[in-house]
Order: sequence, then structure tokens, then C-alpha cells
Amino acid sequence: MIHSAMVHMPGHVGHGQQRGLTQFGHFRSHSFFWRQGAPGKTGTPHGFSEDGVGFSVDEAGTAKQAEHLGKQEDYRAVVLDLGLPDGNGLDVLKSWRADKLAMPVLILTARGDWQDKVNGLKAGADDYLAKPFQTEELLARLNALIRRSEGRVEAKLSAGGFELDEHRQCLHTPDGQEHSLTGTEFRLLRCLMSRPGQLFSKEQLLEQLYNLNDSPSDNTIEAYVRRLRKITGAEAITTRRGQGYIFNASD
Repeated sequence: MIHSAMVHMPGHVGHGQQRGLTQFGHFRSHSFFWRQGAPGKTGTPHGFSEDGVGFSVDEAGTAKQAEHLGKQEDYRAVVLDLGLPDGNGLDVLKSWRADKLAMPVLILTARGDWQDKVNGLKAGADDYLAKPFQTEELLARLNALIRRSEGRVEAKLSAGGFELDEHRQCLHTPDGQEHSLTGTEFRLLRCLMSRPGQLFSKEQLLEQLYNLNDSPSDNTIEAYVRRLRKITGAEAITTRRGQGYIFNASD
């Protein structure tokens, strides 16, 4: 069985660099907490490249750990296995909803177990997927959940003439050019563009970009902002010294 999983991110779960179709039916039960991530870190579930999925992953192996992480962090989506080793995933879900946690939740059920699906939806799940399943279907369902939760129809972010294509991980600039982005460039820009005009501290951006097992250096964000400015221009992303960064472009 697979673990349960949660996603911490603004936007889309991309799959452009994913390798093949992966079935998860052979996994042990667990919880995955998804963030925007950096490639190749230990928190990524087997079958996902973090550059491919667009998010880093925090992982919990028990219902107790999953419940704690869900309440401790501001995750953007959750994949929750109902068959956790120390308890029922439904109880975890009910606890989150009782605490008014509204992040989208996709539950994993045993194939053909319609009662689990019904009980999960009644408990507050937003979608379900039967095991075993294929990676592309899971990613597609997560993308749809996130778009709906954010009131978006298309997997694109637009601000000030810039358009970020979340399927292809590329940026269209106001002059009509298209620029491919690395996984981390894409995740950082998506975070900034998701809320134009909002100040993001380095700590907030690092939290969005890396999972709990990572130890990025203090100048990581500065280095990636410099790279992005070569594409967007210095005016689009400004630094508020001692406070953080702002994506200035507004529609």
C-alpha cells in the first residue's frame, strides 16, 4: 500500500519530466505532504521526480504523524491513504476538518471498495483514487483539485503581461518570448506570481521550495531571483531589503 500524502504549494503539479507510468500499489502505507520542491530530495515518493511534479514532498509514515503535519504546516493539497499502519485515514481527515483545515484532500482507497469512497467524501474528501493507480492520473487529479480550490480553470498564472504555463514549466514574457524554466526557477516564480504585490520573506519562500529534510543555504533565494530577473527584468521582481521579495507586475 502507499503512504498518505500532502502538498505544500501555490499552483500546479507538473509532470513534464516524469519518467513513465508508475503504479503505487506495492507501497507501504504512508503520508506525503507536498510542497514546491527541489530535485532529488529524500522526501519525494518513489516514481516522482520533484522537478517533474513541481513540488517537494514531506512524508509521514503514521496517522499520528500525518495528523500533526497537516495541522502544523500550510499545505496546498493532500493525498491521504485510508490504510495507515496505526489508524484509519478517515479519522485523520475528520480531525483536520473539525479544526477547519480546508486544504484539498484526495483519498486513496482499495479498488472496488465503494464504501470507503462514500465515507471519505462524507468526511470531507474532495476526490478519491483507487489503488493501484498510475502517476499521471494522480497528478492530473491533484492539478484539478488545486485549480478548483483557487478558482482557476486553466493551469496558467497571468500577471502584468507575464504568463506562466504550469503544464510546460515555461514563462511567456510581455514581448512575446517564451522561456523554459528549471524546476526550482518555476516553483519560485509561481510562488511570487501567485500573489502579485505581496511581500514574501526568504523564510516563506524557502518553506515553499524545500521539504523538511532539506538544508538550503542562506543565499539560495538570492541566486534564483537573480536568474529570474534575467528573464523578467529587474522591475518585475523587487527586493525589499531586510524583508523579502515582491512580484510587482499587476494586470
